[in-house]
Amino acid sequence: MQERLPLRAIWPRKGALAASLLGKGDGALSQVAMLAPIFMLLSLLLISYGVGSIRCSSTTVNGNIMDMISLLDFKRDITNNSRQALRSWHASVPLCSWEGVHCSSGRVTKLYLNGRGLLGRIFPSLGNLTFLRTLDLSKNGFTGELPPLNRLNRLEYIDLGSNSLRGTIPDTLTNCSKLWILDLSANLLMGEIPLGIGRLSDLREVWLSSNNLTGKIPPSLKNISQLEEIVLTDNKLTGTIPDEMGIFPSLVYLDLAGNMLSGGIPETLYKYNQSSLQYLYLYSNMLGKTLPSNFGDTFPDLKHLCLDNNNFEGHLPASLGNISRLRLLNLSSNNFIGQVPDSFGYLALLEYLILQRNNFWGFIPIELGDLKQLTHLDLSDNNLQGGVP
Repeated sequence: MQERLPLRAIWPRKGALAASLLGKGDGALSQVAMLAPIFMLLSLLLISYGVGSIRCSSTTVNGNIMDMISLLDFKRDITNNSRQALRSWHASVPLCSWEGVHCSSGRVTKLYLNGRGLLGRIFPSLGNLTFLRTLDLSKNGFTGELPPLNRLNRLEYIDLGSNSLRGTIPDTLTNCSKLWILDLSANLLMGEIPLGIGRLSDLREVWLSSNNLTGKIPPSLKNISQLEEIVLTDNKLTGTIPDEMGIFPSLVYLDLAGNMLSGGIPETLYKYNQSSLQYLYLYSNMLGKTLPSNFGDTFPDLKHLCLDNNNFEGHLPASLGNISRLRLLNLSSNNFIGQVPDSFGYLALLEYLILQRNNFWGFIPIELGDLKQLTHLDLSDNNLQGGVP
C-alpha cells in the first residue's frame, strides 16, 4: 500500500531554511526564488489555522498543518465526489471549517462524512490524525482494505459500516485502546475476528455483521467486561458459542444469527441473572440440544427471543412464561415436540408468537386468548388440534 512521506521529510525546519540562505553569497537570491512556492504554501496553511494561531505554540500549529496534509491526501484518493461534499477542503479555507471536520484547540478530533456518496480508498494518511476521537465514514462506497489506524490512540468511535471494504480486519486496530464503538458491518471483510480484540477493554459496542468473517468467536471478548452490544450477524462463523457470552453484566443486545454455530446455548447465558439482556438473536445457525427447564427464569427484561431455523429439540420449558417483558418469541423451524406450554398465557406484553414448522401436538392452549397485545400468531405445520382461542 502506497505511503506518503511524513511531513518532516518534505518540509525543512525554519532553522534549516535560514541556514541554507545565509553565507551563500550571490546564489542566495536564486535559492529564494526556488523556495518561493514553499513559502506560499506555508502562508496558506497558517491562514487556514485561523487568525489566533500566532498565540499558539509551534507544536499546535505544526499539528494542524499535519492534519490538513493528511486530510488532503485522503481527499486525493476519493474517485467520486459527485455531491461535492469535499468542496470546502482547500488549503485556503480554515481547516476547522471544512465540511465534516470538527476541531478542538486547532486539532482535528472528529470526522463525520457518513452518507456523502464518496467512492475510493480510505487512504492511510487518516492514521496520522492522532487527536481523532470520532471517525464516521459509513454509508459510502469505499473500497480496498482497511488502512492501519494503530496510531489513533485517542479514537473512541469508528463507524466504517455500509461500504465495500475488503480484506481482513487488521490486528493493529486493536491498539486503539480507547475505543467505545467499533462498527465495520455491511462490508466484504473476510478472515477471522482478531484475537487481540480483547485488548479493547473500554469497548461498549462491536458491530461486525454482514461480512464474510470465518473462524470462531474469540474467547478474548471476556476481557471486555463493559460490552453492551455484540452484533456478529450474517457471517460464516463456526464452532460453539463461547461460555464468555454469558458473563457480561451490562449486555443488552446479543446477535449471533445467520452463522454456522453449533452446539447448545452456553449455560452461562441462562444460569446467571441476565438482568440487562433485552435482545437475544440466535436464529439461522446449526444450534441444537434441548432448552433446560430453568431457561426462562433469568431474563427479567428480555424483549426479543429468536431461536428459529436451528436444530433445537425436546419440550418447551414452562419457564418461558416467566419472561414477563417478552414481545417477540420466534421458535419456528426446529424440532420441538410436545404441547405448547399453558404458561405462555402469562406473557401479557407478547405481540409475536411464531412456532410453525415444529412437532407440537395436542390442543392449542386457551390461555393464548388472554394475550391482548398479540398481533401475530403462527402455529402452522405442527400437529395441533382445536381452534385458535
